[in-house]
Amino acid sequence: MPCLLLDAPDTEAALRDRSDADIADAERTAPPHPLNTAYLIYTSGSTGRPKGVAVTQRSLLNLLVGMADELGLVPEDRWLAVTTISFDIAALELFGPLLAGATVVLATTDETRDPARLSRLLTESGTTVMQATPTLWAALLEHHRGALTGLRILTGGEALPVALAREMHDRAADVVNVYGPTETTIWSTLSRCSEDGTPAIGGPIANTRVYVVDGGLGLAPVGVVGELYVAGVGLARGYAGRAGLTAERFVADPFGGPGARMYRTGDRVRWRSDGVLEFVGRVDDQVKVRGFRIELGEVEGAVGAHSSVGRVAVVVREDRPGIGVWWRMWCLLGLGVGVMWGWCGSLCGGGCRSSWCRVCGWCWMGCR
Repeated sequence: MPCLLLDAPDTEAALRDRSDADIADAERTAPPHPLNTAYLIYTSGSTGRPKGVAVTQRSLLNLLVGMADELGLVPEDRWLAVTTISFDIAALELFGPLLAGATVVLATTDETRDPARLSRLLTESGTTVMQATPTLWAALLEHHRGALTGLRILTGGEALPVALAREMHDRAADVVNVYGPTETTIWSTLSRCSEDGTPAIGGPIANTRVYVVDGGLGLAPVGVVGELYVAGVGLARGYAGRAGLTAERFVADPFGGPGARMYRTGDRVRWRSDGVLEFVGRVDDQVKVRGFRIELGEVEGAVGAHSSVGRVAVVVREDRPGIGVWWRMWCLLGLGVGVMWGWCGSLCGGGCRSSWCRVCGWCWMGCR
């Protein structure tokens, strides 16, 4: 795939010779179109091969405008951006405020890793809106809860514990729990946290449809668990270069108009009597760790590729709900614990591109 390095000397030299005026249609290779790809982002794959999700400009713009309306963004707002651009939710932090005429405050990597420094930045920058995973919010509340007073909060990327939702509700001006897979453009549903209610994933955002479907592709009634399907403007084009996988996950929408598609999320949900969606679990082994989507089969496949590993099973355990997630990996092998530990470290630091290698803190191994 062609790659242009924006900070390369040759690129910088070429840009200096260009006009700073807006690009005219005559300079384009083709007219701009809402269905042009806005970005390509890779997610974990159950087979060990990451999937490149192609998100269109229309889908991204729909998300940005819809969320700006939901949050009531105004030019006086200041949004503290804490998410790395390798995580798709960063697009909302960077572009959402700018479309509303608001200000984006950029946190450094060191600041996002240090709750004390991040809380100071929250206060000193006059931040009014911030988005983060429950893990980061829990760290801020544990040590610097005063920094959240009066803040408008978005939280998503992983399940929101009840106790954490209540703590945030007590401090913040507004707490919005958001849900959505990468394939439906960042967020698809949202719910505002109440004082005593269990966190829910809520209802669809602008131009989005959600269905709770049973095994026969019929709509499940209220209270009955089914798989969540998402349809509407937010659907991505599909997986780049993976036509078969695209056809498997992006299927025809029997409840929509001609040509409509819907995405199989793999999440099990149910409608509550108040018309709100409640998350129940997964239909497979996929998990979320610090906001990253992880296929446990991908981890098992990478470890199982070692010649000394016979069988491997991976599970995720939360020692403290919403605070920390640890890996537990069980292997049947002929190596000693020390040798296996060193090999695991070399695997994670040796160029592996899988997302699980970037987010696991450490692996606890029971070796037989």
